Amino acid sequence: MIEITRMTRDDVPEIAELEKICFMLPWSEKSFHDEMANNLAIYFTAKDNGKCVGYAGFWNVSGEGDVTNVAVLPEYRRRGVGSSLVAEMIKTAEKLKLEILTLEVRKSNAAAQKLYEKFGFEILGERKRYYSDNGEDAYIMTRTFTPKG
Repeated sequence: MIEITRMTRDDVPEIAELEKICFMLPWSEKSFHDEMANNLAIYFTAKDNGKCVGYAGFWNVSGEGDVTNVAVLPEYRRRGVGSSLVAEMIKTAEKLKLEILTLEVRKSNAAAQKLYEKFGFEILGERKRYYSDNGEDAYIMTRTFTPKG
């Protein structure tokens, strides 16, 4: 069973290895340690019997959430892991009373776009040549939260 927990320093080495599998320009282990020390950063891991199989995180800046990454090992994709991670970010954003969550996604990544749309994210713009590995454009996707009460 997949368990979603807050990322800890102990998760960093495994997450850094996962990052190398999922991204062409992976973050370093040091980058993740820096994120763990960043008071604005909120990260979650997806674990299968203790093994890190995915992670996601965002920065909470002035009432807005900026999603940094969502990554799932290839053999765990299309099994609800990404959905569980995004749902946990949204639940946390709601608890923090954030106004929006925003992210960038590759124009070619239709699967990720579909995932985000399922959770109420909408394409609100683009960033030309956003990805430094190949110059691909990104869509800017945003989910707005309606204040309760």
